[in-house]
Amino acid sequence: MITLENISKQYSKDSTGVDGVSFHIEPGEFVSIVGQSGTGKTTIVKMLIAEERPTNGRISIGGWDITNLRERDIPYLRRQIGVIFQDFKLLDKKTVLENVSFALEVAGESSGRIKKIVPKVLDIVGLGHKLHRYPHQLSGGEQQRVVIARSLVHRPKILVADEPTGNLDAINAHEIIQILKKINEFGTTIMLVTHNREIVNHLKKRVITLHRGRLVSDENKGKYLL
Repeated sequence: MITLENISKQYSKDSTGVDGVSFHIEPGEFVSIVGQSGTGKTTIVKMLIAEERPTNGRISIGGWDITNLRERDIPYLRRQIGVIFQDFKLLDKKTVLENVSFALEVAGESSGRIKKIVPKVLDIVGLGHKLHRYPHQLSGGEQQRVVIARSLVHRPKILVADEPTGNLDAINAHEIIQILKKINEFGTTIMLVTHNREIVNHLKKRVITLHRGRLVSDENKGKYLL
């Protein structure tokens, strides 16, 4: 599903994002990418969605080489990969329903399809009863659920969660992880990027550890090592 082959990202002579990283993630896996701040985790996320390009190496998703993806193909790639960031990036003046619908509107989906899909994904994340609330009327955990719902509307094969619990307390963080596990059970590949030791160790799933831009460990049912 996701293959990185000897990927490096050099920002400048003295600044390296990642250095010779290789790994493969199978369809339907749940994998945590861990490491301290500045180890290259977010750099990898940005390269997966073609926000940045690798200096060396090859990236493929589902057999599709995206290493030097043409600009016109980037929107199609990003519909295959749902991304959840730590900062919610919700539109303050739109309701929950409107925030999630907007992701389909900009992709040119019909109003009929939007009305069919959006309530379903909001039910998945447990917000079917708060369609008409605004972001400021929601808790941090609920706002992150809206972000997850928005990332699901294109039915992505891969969901990348970059520090999705970073701004949440322990209870809300646990609930978000439970939602990600539920989505994974539907067959979606999950890549969780985090430095939350407790969450990673509780999951008991595959863990890829980065340190100073290099892959130092790749363990099934691993733990947070550093």
